[in-house]
This record gives sequence, C-alpha cells and structure tokens, in this order.
Amino acid sequence: MTSPSGNPWLVHGGTAASLDRTSDCLVGRERELDEVLGRLRDPGGPRLVLVRGERGAGRTAFVHAVGERLRTEGTAVLAVGCVPGDDARPLLLALRLVMALEQHRSVPALQRAAKPATEALRAAERRDGTAMAVVLRAALARSERVVVVMDDLQDADTASLAVLRGTDFAGVPSGVRLMASAVGCGERSAGGAGAGTSLARTAVEEGRTSRHHRAGGTVERPGGTVEQLAGVGWARPIVLSRLGPDGTTALVARRLRATPDTGLARRVWELTCGVPAAVDALLAGWTRQGAVRVADGHAFVGARTPAPVLPDNDRFMRALDALGEPSRAVAGALSVLWPLGGRAAELIATSTGLSADVVGDEIRGLVDAEIVEELPGPDGVAARGWTLGIPLTAHAVRERLGPLERSRLSAAAVEALWADQDAAGTRYAEGPPVVALLGGADAVAYLADRIAEAGLLVDRDRAVTDLTAAARALQPDPEGRGVLRWCRAAGNLMERPVDRVPALLRYVKAAYHAGDHLAARAIAESILRNLAGVLSPLALQDVANVLAAATANDLDWSALSRLATAQWWDELRLPALVTVTGRALALCGLERWQEARDLLARTEPVWNTDVRASVKPAYFRAVAELVLGRPERFRNALALTEESYLGADHVYALATTMFDELLSGRDLHAAEALLAAQGLTSDVLPPHSLFLRHHLKGRWDEALEPARWMLANNQIHTPAADGFLIPARTAAILLARGRTTSARRLIDSVRGRGEGSLEFSLDVCEAEVLRALGDPAGAEATLRRGLAAVDAHGRVAGIDELLASLAELHAEAGRTGEAVTCVERLERISDRMGSGRTRLRYLLASARVLRQDSPDNSRKNLREAVDLARSCSQPFETAEVLVAAACAGASPPALLHEAYELFGESGAALLRFHTRAAMREAGITVPGRKQATTENEQLLATLIAEGLPNRQIAMVLRLSEDAVANRLSRLFARTGLRSRTEVVTAVLTGHHVRGLAAEG
Repeated sequence: MTSPSGNPWLVHGGTAASLDRTSDCLVGRERELDEVLGRLRDPGGPRLVLVRGERGAGRTAFVHAVGERLRTEGTAVLAVGCVPGDDARPLLLALRLVMALEQHRSVPALQRAAKPATEALRAAERRDGTAMAVVLRAALARSERVVVVMDDLQDADTASLAVLRGTDFAGVPSGVRLMASAVGCGERSAGGAGAGTSLARTAVEEGRTSRHHRAGGTVERPGGTVEQLAGVGWARPIVLSRLGPDGTTALVARRLRATPDTGLARRVWELTCGVPAAVDALLAGWTRQGAVRVADGHAFVGARTPAPVLPDNDRFMRALDALGEPSRAVAGALSVLWPLGGRAAELIATSTGLSADVVGDEIRGLVDAEIVEELPGPDGVAARGWTLGIPLTAHAVRERLGPLERSRLSAAAVEALWADQDAAGTRYAEGPPVVALLGGADAVAYLADRIAEAGLLVDRDRAVTDLTAAARALQPDPEGRGVLRWCRAAGNLMERPVDRVPALLRYVKAAYHAGDHLAARAIAESILRNLAGVLSPLALQDVANVLAAATANDLDWSALSRLATAQWWDELRLPALVTVTGRALALCGLERWQEARDLLARTEPVWNTDVRASVKPAYFRAVAELVLGRPERFRNALALTEESYLGADHVYALATTMFDELLSGRDLHAAEALLAAQGLTSDVLPPHSLFLRHHLKGRWDEALEPARWMLANNQIHTPAADGFLIPARTAAILLARGRTTSARRLIDSVRGRGEGSLEFSLDVCEAEVLRALGDPAGAEATLRRGLAAVDAHGRVAGIDELLASLAELHAEAGRTGEAVTCVERLERISDRMGSGRTRLRYLLASARVLRQDSPDNSRKNLREAVDLARSCSQPFETAEVLVAAACAGASPPALLHEAYELFGESGAALLRFHTRAAMREAGITVPGRKQATTENEQLLATLIAEGLPNRQIAMVLRLSEDAVANRLSRLFARTGLRSRTEVVTAVLTGHHVRGLAAEG
C-alpha cells in the first residue's frame, strides 16, 4: 500500500516487496568504473582492458555500463559477444572483430579497402591464424576512436585469443581500444559457506593447460588462453571483487527500493558473500514467496524464513550441471560435509561409492570451474578443506539431494563427530561439543542439523539426547538457528510413547518462542484433549498457558473469548488448576480484568497449593490488580522469590513479561534492575522488549527497527497489559519527527480488531496528532472515547496520559472547571498507583491548569517535575518537562539548551524546532546556525512528503501560512528543487535536502 505520493505507509502488516532490476547504476562498482574509464580515455593507456570476475560478479553489466558512458562522450562502441560453443569454431572471434570494425568504417574507406571481410572469412575457413592476424591488424589500423567490447571472453576460441595476443598495435590510432570481460581470476573478498576466509585464486595459471569438464568428458585447450592474453604488455586486467557488507546492503536497498533492516542485510551477506548475481537470485526467490515485507520504507525478512532454492536455470546451477556426473554427486556431498575439513573427501568416497582418486579429481575440477573453493591450511600449501563458494549455491545443491542421500551423508558426519567426542572423552550433553569444524561453522547447529537429517541411520538414544541438549542450549532462539526443528526431530526419533510426551511439551514451547503460534496452538490443544491422563497437572498448566498466550499473540479474539469460558475447559475434563490458569490468562488477554481477578480470588484454594503451581495464577492476579489500580501484589512479584523452584525457561518468560509491564508504566530503572537481578542481557530480549527499552532510553533509530519488523510481520502483541504499546509508541516517535500522516495511518491500521485490547494508548497518540494539525475538537472526542472505554473495563493503570491530555485541552479552551476535574482525578490515581510516571503526569497537568490562578503552585509543581523527570533517566520525557518548566518561568531559560540537545539525541525534529522557537523568544542564542537551517529544511521537506498542505504545515510548525510559503520558496532556491513532487522524491530516496543543491 502506498500513498498518492508513493510513500510506503507504515501500516500493520506492511506490504510485499517487489524486485527492481531496471536500475543501470552499478552499486558498489564506482571505483572500478572510474578506473576503467580513466584507462580508456588516457591516450597512453592500455590497448586492452580485461575485466575479470567470478561467475555472477556483474562483468557483463559492468562493461555495458562503461560502453554507455563512452557513447555519451561521443566515442563509438562496438559490441562483440561470445557464447558457449564458440570455442569449437577456430578464429570465430577474430572474424567477428574484423567484420565489426569494417562495418563501423565509412563507405568511401570501405571502397578503397581490399575487401578485408572477405579475406578474414577466407582465413577463418582455412584456419589460417597468420593471415587472420594480418587482416585484423589492418582493420584496427584503419579505425578511429572506437572501443570494441568483447563480452564473455572465456567462451572464445583459442585461435582467436592467440591472434589477439600476438597483435602488434604499432601504428594503430591511440583512440582504438579493446575492452573484454571474462570469468575467472576473481579475488574473493569473503569465504564461502561461512568459511570467513579471504581467497584470491586463479582458475588456471599463466601458460598452463586448463581442464574444462563437460558431461561428455574433458576438453583440452592448448594454445591461447584468457590468462595468456591478460599477460601481454598492452593489456591491463581489472578484477571485480565481491561486494563488502556495505556494498551488499546498498545493492539490496536498490533492488528492493527500501532500506534493509540489519537482519535482512546480514542474512543476504551471509548467504551470498557479496556476489551480485547471488544477491539478485536470493531476493528474487524471497520476493516470489512474499517473504520480504516492507514497512515505512524498510525491508524485513523473518529470522526463520528459509533460503529459497535456486532454480535449475540459474547461472550457478547451470555451471554445476554442465560438469555432469560424478561432479554433481561430489558437490552435493560436499554441501553437507564441508565443515569436516580435509576428511570430507574420505567421507564422500565412503558415502557415494566413488574411489578416492575420482573424488580428488572431481574436487579439483570443481575448484577449476570456480564452483568450489579450496581453503589452504596453515602452511599455505596443503588444503585444509573445500567449500562451495557461495552459501546460497550450497543450500540449493544440498536441497537437490534426495532424502536418502541427505540422511546417508548426515549420518556419516554424525558418526565422525561422535567419534571425535568419544576420543576426547566427552558427550555433548555434558558440555560444549568437542568437534573440529572448518571455517567457523556453528558446531551446535551443524551437529544438531546433521542428527535431525540422519534420522534412523544413527543411534536413536544418543541422537535424542544431543538434539534435546542442543535445543536447551539455544533456547530462546531469536535467530531461528533450529530449536524448533530439533525438537520435532527428537520427538520423531523416540520409540516409546511415554518418551514422546515430554518431547511434545518441549516442541510446543519451542513453537511458541519461535513465533509459530498457529503450530503452538494446534499442538497445545491436542495435548490438552488427548494427553490429560498422561501428563501431570503442572505440565498441563504449562500447556494451557501456551495455548492462551499463543491465541492472544495471534490476535484471534473470538478463539480467545471461547477460552475465557468455563464451558470450553469443562468439556476437556482437566484438573481445576489447569482450567483456572488457562481461563484466567484468556480473560486477561481480553482485558476483562475484574473477571480475571474475581476468578483467581474465588479459586485460590485450587491453585495456591505449592510454589510451582501458584506462580502463573498469582502473577495473573497481580497484573489484574495492577491494572485495576492496586499495584502492591505486582511490586512484590518483581522479587521473583519463586525463581529457585522454576526452570530457566519459566524464569525467562516471567522476567521478560514483567520487564515489558514495567516499561509499559515507563519505569525504566525497575525494569533494568529486574534484568540485572536475573542475569539477563539485552541480546536475549524479544523484539517487543527491545523496542520498549530503546524507546524510553531515547534511542529511537534503534527502537524503530524492531518496531517496523513487528508491524510488517503482524507481530505487534506484547505480554504487557497494554496490547497496543508497540504501534502507539511507534506513532509517537513518528509524530515527534514530523511524520504526522504516517503516525495517523499507523494508528488507523491497527484499530478496530475485535474485542481484544483497549485502544486507549492509541487514543492518546491520535489526540496528539490531531492537536498538532489544529483539530482540538477531534482530539477531545478521541480522548473522551478512550476514557469511556477504560472506565467501562474498570481500568486505572495507564489512563493518566488520557486525563493529562484532556486536562490540557480543557485549559487551552478556557474550560477551567473541567480541567480541574481531570487534574483532581489524576491526583487520586497518582496517589493510588504510587508510581513516578503518574506523579509526573499529575505535576505537569496541574501546573498547566494552575498557571493562571495559582502561578506559585504551578511553578512549584514544575520544579518537582523537573527533578522527578531527571531521576527517571528518560531523555525525551526529560526534555519535554524542561521545556515546560523553562517556558513557564519555573526554571532558568538556559534549560532550553539542555532540552534542545536531548531532543536532538532522539531525533525528535519537530520538538527540536519548537524548542528553537522558544529559545529565540527567550533571547537565547540557538547553537549551530547552519545546522539549524539544515534541520529546518529537512523538517519542512518531511512535512511536504507527508502530504500536508501549507495550512497544516503552518499548524504543525506553529507559524503563519505566509511564513511557510516563504520557507518553501527558500527551500526551492537553496536546493535547486522545482516542485513539491521533487521534494517528496528526495525524501523518499533518502537524500539530505541541502545536499541536493550541490548535486544539482
């Protein structure tokens, strides 16, 4: 979905990405482009520029781009291409060169010449290289200012290459140049398949005979070679290396017309190692599947999205298929066994039935064909092992194997690794695996994956033990390394039904943590219906909890409503502990807090039987009471005194849930203390927790990344009692940055989704957007609607922002009585909740309401608010309070400087603009005049890109329409932009507006 201006809307669900291959810009090749053009323009430069690069490096696109640049400068460019099969026709390339050069010459010159094309054709028919050399030399000498581009020189015939190599350019005009491209001699900037090594290898050395495997055997190619041609004095090679991480990210951005998030950029780099054609193939596969989602101009792919399998007609697969068997069999085995290093060759021979000599020959052939890379050992001579050069190719080759082939190869790897462990006297379950893998391959994931694929071909008991231990070691698994897959495999390997039950429990929890909520729900309900007589009440309680939580995360409110009824649970004949726990969580998910509290209070004798059984129901009751305005139990629960009775996964789930709840109430210090007490670090936090943390810390660029990902992938739910925290706080960031329309569209996109979470946090943000756009009546209506909804549910926590905003609106409209009523209620809530956040809301609201009638009390409240805000260590909130206090005279105007810097740290461009205005009004010098002008223009451009007319821009900036018109005129004059449409395009393509003046 896009706006009329083409701006991707930041909406719930995002949009499917499309692949743009129309751009002729050579991303990441700017240096090489300048170098080649410089050599070809230089009168004393080389006669031949040979562009080399591995398969997929973009040689053809590069030489065509060079040719187009030369054409625009007035240079004639002739194209002579080579195709597979040309090598079987001697002197074919030389003949084409002569004919192209003669056709380029003028008609009178052709009439004076002695029919060179006929002579060249006769020489080709006789296979007379000497005669062809004479004709070609003459054709070159008769030409003027022309560049002949020869593409895919590796397919040329050796006789033509020998003729070219022996060509004497003496007397040939300096404007006559050759440019060619050929596969090979590509300097590798990164190793393949996770090797993490930098290799520079040529397919064949100077003067050596190259072996080109074909399905029908081996063709010897003595004589002229591309390598020999590159070695002559009048030729200069240039290598197109693999793109680095930054270049790869830039290419992805260009192809998707969106900025890739760090997860997508990392996965593309890891799978392609910066080979442009591999990047295109990967993105094409993902976009065909709809796996890449775009939100707010940023592209995302799920951590557990598998790599696509390259089709048979892909260039990388064609190169392998051209070699035939047994090369394909060896490559397939290597795709599975490469991490085992040098012994992979022996295992390939054992697994495939090929002899060791044949396997060695085929590996060398794959290396010569630049499909496989040889990884040198410490001495630089002996091979440490081999790996397919591009992990995406390795994945496709591996997926081409049949299930039995993969199982057999994986079993060979497992047996070899187990033998290593046995020799070292350790087992994986007793500690980290003792395995020596090549190139930094993930030992935990590799062994577990091979066990899962080996299946019944390895010892079942040991396989189950290792798979279970691997899953436990990597839980939680935010990067999707395979916990869910290993749990499923372990369950399939168990012979006794009694053993499969705990495996099912592990699997359902793994599915939930992996974000596969549909699978988690299906398995959980199946367990509750079919295994109630097998599992203990505590195990069933865990399953009931997963079922309700996964249903809430899926935003399936109708199903959650059924889980909130006693009837649904009674039909299953489950223990009362299980029924109460599952039903209470469903009621909490529906924000039926009073019902949840009453149920848990009424059934306390059922669930409060021991520490383990009571943890979840007690926490649900604590949260329900917190929401209803009684926070004591929740505060006591933060100590997690039950930790010693719980497993690590239970502690993690409970701690992160509490963490989100604390951040929902903006209690950053308590949340951080909770993490520290449990020994948890930010790298194990789920995306919603990371967003909430970064948001309060004022690290908004970091916060927006997980926010966009969650919105694009329909995963906005958090365990906190406010179900709309993610979109509401994301919209607040957008508003503070001047993106008013994007904020409003985001809010609209997540509203009205049934009887689930209340939308009061959305109401607060929407009211702020409406106020910014000059619609106080709409803002008031929105706030009143939100208050009515929370009052109907008896909610108290979180409504302080509703009341504070409504009090300000009443005060601005001169309705002092209504404003005082809101402040009085806000004070009661602050006393009742006892939190710094509600106290701060009360102090600010009361100060604004009392400003006229009781200025002394107003200033006193503002000074207290400043101290309280500073103690909370939340930069954006502190800045807001500092501005309010300074503008009301409660604090020195100099505090505006501090607020100005804090707004800058979080990127709150709109608030920073308003603070500049307040500083000027107070007679304070705004630091960095040039930077301030730049920020003003960028903010104005952003508002234009948001589709706002001048009238609304004036409202947002608190200026007159004339002032806005003047600023817009100055923007056009400074940047060279000529219309609002061009401004929108500049913003959407990520240009800094002031930088466009120089570019223009």
